[in-house]
Amino acid sequence: MSTAPAELIKKFETVTGIQERRYATDDSNASDIGTLAASNALMDSGTDPETIDHIIVAQNFGNVIKHTIQTDAVPALASRIKHKLGIYNPDCIAYDILFGCPGWVQGFIQADAFFKAGISKKALVIGTETLSRVIDKYDRDSMIFSDGAGAAVIEYKNSANGDTGLLSACAQTYTSDEINFINMGASYFPGSDPRIRYIKMLGRKVYEFAITYVPAAMKKCLEKAEVPISDLRMIFIHQANAKMDEVIISKFYKLFGIEQIPPGIMPMSIEWLGNSSVATIPTLFDMVKKDQISAHRLNSGDCILFASVGAGMNVNAICYRC
Repeated sequence: MSTAPAELIKKFETVTGIQERRYATDDSNASDIGTLAASNALMDSGTDPETIDHIIVAQNFGNVIKHTIQTDAVPALASRIKHKLGIYNPDCIAYDILFGCPGWVQGFIQADAFFKAGISKKALVIGTETLSRVIDKYDRDSMIFSDGAGAAVIEYKNSANGDTGLLSACAQTYTSDEINFINMGASYFPGSDPRIRYIKMLGRKVYEFAITYVPAAMKKCLEKAEVPISDLRMIFIHQANAKMDEVIISKFYKLFGIEQIPPGIMPMSIEWLGNSSVATIPTLFDMVKKDQISAHRLNSGDCILFASVGAGMNVNAICYRC
């Protein structure tokens, strides 16, 4: 590599906005940090764990034990988390979903579908990942990835005016040329064992895909909810790349003929947390709700969007009123 490390890091920060990342401790794994996030969500919401109908865990690599090359996903992480939480109720169904980085948002969409079908009233939706254990340290793209976990208790309730909670959702999967934009491949280190594989991505392809399809999905979702763009107060977008996210938001507003992005519309945490896949949106939302990100505050009645993109290639969005 001809580029000096200091110059490479400076360029990386300029392009991605990432200055720091967080990795799980050597003695913990995805189900462990997922349990911590779930426990916090239950405590914050004052929820009796035995009243949870579904535990939906978004993840992509299972438990990857530090210094090993094998993933452990049996039993499901959701089952392990239910066990660690001490939930006895056998009617609490626990399962995992693999949907790339948009997994937590998709879990939210599934929970809402269960509510509307009358088969669930309360769900614990978790996103947890230890990407630091599946990255190729010889691949510059791996510098964006981090570890993290986020969770939320989602409950179905009848509201007086019927316009709070999840108002609409949009989800799409593109599997033509897009199928291998994010995949698993051998290390870039010369002479490495080709049987050991790491997460890989075609960075430019992912970027072009995201700035094309995410704004369109967000627009479709907002229009489905019949919410005017002027009523939108905040957008929680997958923390993949700061520059990419800015372009996505800009293109989204341009679809409505708006050239200037409203101030304070897009809170960000990527600068110090990196890209933790399924955990970026729930952790960001939690920090904003707790006033931990300056200049961003949610109030009752605010209309917000969640939007994500990732391996599949998958895209989704939710319109939600606080």
